[in-house]
Amino acid sequence: MSDRANFGSKLGVILATAGSAVGLGNVWRFPYMAGENGGAVFIIIYVACVLLLGIPCMISEFIVGRHGRANTARSFQTLANGKPWALIGYMGVLTGFLITGYYAVVSGWCLQYVWASLIGHLQGDPQYFKTYFIELSSDPVKPVFWTVVILVMTYLIIENGVRNGIERASKMMMPTLFVLLLIIVGASCMLPNAYKGIEFLFKPDFSKINSDVFLSALGQSFYSMSIAMGCLCTYASYFSKETNLTKAASQIAIIDCLVAILAGLMIFPAAFSVGVEPDSGPSLIFITLPNVFQQAFSGMPVMGYIISLLFFVLLSLAALTSLMSLHEVSTAFFQEELHTTRKRAALIVTVSTAIIGAFCSLSLGAYDGLTFYGEALFDWFDFVTGQIFLPVVGFLTCIFIGWFVPHKIVRDEFSNWGELKDYVRYFHRYLFLIKYVCPLAILLIFLHQLGIL
Repeated sequence: MSDRANFGSKLGVILATAGSAVGLGNVWRFPYMAGENGGAVFIIIYVACVLLLGIPCMISEFIVGRHGRANTARSFQTLANGKPWALIGYMGVLTGFLITGYYAVVSGWCLQYVWASLIGHLQGDPQYFKTYFIELSSDPVKPVFWTVVILVMTYLIIENGVRNGIERASKMMMPTLFVLLLIIVGASCMLPNAYKGIEFLFKPDFSKINSDVFLSALGQSFYSMSIAMGCLCTYASYFSKETNLTKAASQIAIIDCLVAILAGLMIFPAAFSVGVEPDSGPSLIFITLPNVFQQAFSGMPVMGYIISLLFFVLLSLAALTSLMSLHEVSTAFFQEELHTTRKRAALIVTVSTAIIGAFCSLSLGAYDGLTFYGEALFDWFDFVTGQIFLPVVGFLTCIFIGWFVPHKIVRDEFSNWGELKDYVRYFHRYLFLIKYVCPLAILLIFLHQLGIL
């Protein structure tokens, strides 16, 4: 497709694609996973997994996307040459589409907390914050309203295209996200006893290493880098032929790790300062942290108010950058497969994912009928996409690139058709990882998540 849009600059490529990877997986999921799995040892294994496994998988998706120069489904179809492997692309699009629906619900909660911080509602004892979140998540109106709001915000960015929409928004939001991170990290690390939280993150206790910690770090590395969601493949279809895929993947991986570690520095020094256990689990963000910030800055209530507000603004930005990339996966698919305009395709995605998000939100307590085998619809979406679709798509992508796509095509994309001479000698190392190491690692994650390992 010769008239396909491209990112306008190398910075745009990095910030937009990093925005896809940097989301709630880093700012919400990473800290509580680190808290539950030993802190520093988890971080060491996580960084190793990102560098040795995450980068090769990211490069593979980049190769598919740039070679296909189309939406994820069509890009796989081009490389598969009519063979059943094209179904991987359709699975990736479906995965991104379903995740968009329920991810928007969590993103909407972030906006509600920004609003609640602005009007001074996030004040009270620990029980108040727990009750507040339970009432919010089970409310039939508020979460649905904020789900629609953040999807409309996403639509307004996506409808403007790659350069004027995604790239421009990423250039504004990603630097803002980093500035907010650094401000909150600075405030958190200056609290009394903050050094205990810093030690927890950077002083490893190797006795805590076990198979669960290793597999959790491995799973988090794939989750946080947006692998197998169609995002990386779709964004790579907008890369120019001059884009160094390995260098871009490495830079994005470094940003991903940096944000994850900064998120830990933002949260754990404050948590240890007020005596909150680091293994607070998924409730850490919405129940534990508002109370932590209030207690930590009890002598400076204005500072506590500002830090709490900035934190939820940061969380909303992280959610929005990822939601943009998820939305774009489906938008590109509908635009090209239905031969329609970008605005119409984006509107189709926004309306349909808003409906999915509404049902997922209502299943959390407002309507008991939206359950399946005793589990809420929201939890089923999370389980099916996160624990089945993502590892299956990731595994099949590695097998497809490593074993079935002609090596000349893979090598040409990897080395920019021989222009990147220094990278040619690394190609066989990359191919070894994709053929053997990455599929095995993903298979272990899959079996671990299903409780088989």
